[in-house]
Parts: sequence; C-alpha cells; structure tokens
Amino acid sequence: MKLINLFAKSLLAGFTLMWVCFVQAQIPDTNYSQGISYITGGVGEEEAQAIVAEAKQWPLMLELSQLENGRGVWIFGAKIKILNARKKLIFDAQADGPYMLVNLTQGDYLIEASYQNVMQKRAINITSSPQKVNIFWK
Repeated sequence: MKLINLFAKSLLAGFTLMWVCFVQAQIPDTNYSQGISYITGGVGEEEAQAIVAEAKQWPLMLELSQLENGRGVWIFGAKIKILNARKKLIFDAQADGPYMLVNLTQGDYLIEASYQNVMQKRAINITSSPQKVNIFWK
C-alpha cells in the first residue's frame, strides 16, 4: 500500500511539474523596441491566460479590442507607438494579439494606437503599480 501511495504522489508531482512548464511555455518570447522590452500575443485561451498572469510583473498591459456585430472582440495587428513626456517616440511595435505587456519606467507617456487606419490616443502615468489600459475601436 505504501508503494502505491508513493507512486501516486510521484505521479501527481510529475503532472504538476508538466502543467507548470506547459503554462509557462505559453508566454510569447520577449521582444524589444528601441531598448524597451515587451511581450505581445494572447491568441488562444492558454496563451491569453498566461499573459494575463504574467501582467502582474509588468508596468503596463494593453488590451486591444473592437466592436464587431454588436459585441467586443479581441484584435491583433494594431500598431502601438509610445511617446515620452517630451513627445519623443520611444516605442514602436505591432501587437500580435489582443495583449501587449510593455516594460516602461515610471513617468508620463502618450500611447498612440492605430488599427484599420483609426488612431486612438491615451495619456498614461506609470507608477510602481501595474497598469491595465483598454483600447477599444468601434
């Protein structure tokens, strides 16, 4: 009986380790734009969940969506530009999914997000707490 119990515990530990590795593997690679690290993606439920969980470690999380057939749907392909307080372009990248995590230092920024030739702007202030910004196209 002790051998079966030990086997069951070992099997459970192995499955737990595989699950943790699987979830971590779903986070897209870190990219860089002008020296600023970012992650973008969220296509697929597992990847989206992994990015949302990872967002707690990043200063800025963008969530991108649009109105389609009367309901909000996630998008990919939006162009994201970020300007610093002096209006200097410091970040320029394309979103590969509905989420983008950006590693900005504390300060004031202007986000310019373009999708299907429609630009939206958001003024943000990054502090020591992670911030989520929703950008929604109609």
